[in-house]
Amino acid sequence: MKYASFAAAAALCTFASTATAHEFRIGDLVVHHPMAFETASSAMSGGGYLSITNNGAQMERLIAVEADFPRVMLHTTEMKDDVARMMHVDGIEIPAGQTVTFAPGGLHVMFMGLNGDPFEVGETIPATLIFEQAGALEVVFNVEERSTGGAPEMDHSNHDMTN
Repeated sequence: MKYASFAAAAALCTFASTATAHEFRIGDLVVHHPMAFETASSAMSGGGYLSITNNGAQMERLIAVEADFPRVMLHTTEMKDDVARMMHVDGIEIPAGQTVTFAPGGLHVMFMGLNGDPFEVGETIPATLIFEQAGALEVVFNVEERSTGGAPEMDHSNHDMTN
C-alpha cells in the first residue's frame, strides 16, 4: 500500500507554493516540514516529526493526529535508568509566540500498524493534525532517508502497540 492517494497528490499540486517550503498553516499556527524516516521492512511502526510555531497571543494544544493506520498517537520520550521509553501523551501545548519541535529522542507522532508495509523514501503520508482551538489541519509527512549523523534516532520497529 502506498500512503499518498490521488486526492492528496492533487492537493499538493494545488498548494505548490507551500509544498516547496513544506509548510502548512491554520490561523496563527505554522507547521514546518512534517516528515518520517524510512523504516525497515519488518517495522510495525514509524515516527513522524515536525515543528509547530504559534504566532498567536494564546496557547494552543495539539490533541490528536489522524492518518490511515490502525493507531496514531502523540508520544514523548523519557529517560529512566539510562533507558529511553516512549510514552503516550494526551496533548502537546504550543505556547504563544513559541515553536515546539518533534524530533527523534523527544516528542513524535507514532504511526502504528505498518504490517509489513514499510515507509519508503519518497512516499508521502497524508495526516490531519487536530488542534484544540484552531481545529483540523491536513498535512503531508514526507518519508526521508535516515541520516547517519546527528541526534540518535529511536527504533520504533518493536514498539508495544498495547498502551
